[in-house]
Amino acid sequence: MLAVEEAAGWAVRYAAYDPETDAGVELPAESRVPATVETPFDLASLTKLFTAVAAVQQIERGTLGIDAEVGAYLTDFGAAAAHRLTVRQLLTHTSGLRPELPLYDCADDTERLALLRAEAPVGVPGTYCYSDLNMLLLQQVLERITGRGLDVLVRDGITRPLGMTATGFGPCAGAAATEDQRRPWAKADRGMLRGVVHDENAWALGGVAGHAGLFSTGRDLAVFCRALLAGGAHGPARILGPDFVELLLTAPGLGFALDQPWFMGELAGRGAAAPKSVR
Repeated sequence: MLAVEEAAGWAVRYAAYDPETDAGVELPAESRVPATVETPFDLASLTKLFTAVAAVQQIERGTLGIDAEVGAYLTDFGAAAAHRLTVRQLLTHTSGLRPELPLYDCADDTERLALLRAEAPVGVPGTYCYSDLNMLLLQQVLERITGRGLDVLVRDGITRPLGMTATGFGPCAGAAATEDQRRPWAKADRGMLRGVVHDENAWALGGVAGHAGLFSTGRDLAVFCRALLAGGAHGPARILGPDFVELLLTAPGLGFALDQPWFMGELAGRGAAAPKSVR
């Protein structure tokens, strides 16, 4: 049950960015779109948590081994196989892979996949380095072992059982605008973004990626969080067993990190002081 649900601000306020004044160009008042409780937003890296849940679902079913080597599932990914990267390392961002690759500069998906297949760790495996590449490789593993796309796995395994009807990969009509994306601050010249994924690599991959691409509303995210806090169930639906939710949330976390002071500020600390209280 939701205690409070309110909306404020604008889903669309600006038409563009004016580099000469270094300011946004506001739309006329009658053309602006107010945000409502139904407004979807680009979830960006929150997508990683959904990918992680999809992976833990396969671990629970026995089709994926958390300490299995990635090369056992992706024999054609030579660099990951040669360095014996594991599923756990992908989930905990300890693979040593760099944060990202410029997949958005590739000519086509064949070239993008070739880059991923050849990408070797630049850091020491076992040390933490937050990397989108971990979730992209995990997406490849999940799609290989199930024969289904990540969008289907998230829909069938998470959002549909929980009744999260406003959550899915884009394009997403009616979503809040993200930004006027252009160089030099952006990695591609795409203009004002609304309803298409902001992340350039996810965009280049067609909008469905392990690290970014989902859109959702506050209400749907509340349902998702409640399901995890309640041990994997919400109402009549269960997406994970309690032991596997514990596996997902136990520090350092799988696919994400809990209770980060650099992000949460003074709200952080409760999980560190009493880890059982957040589950």
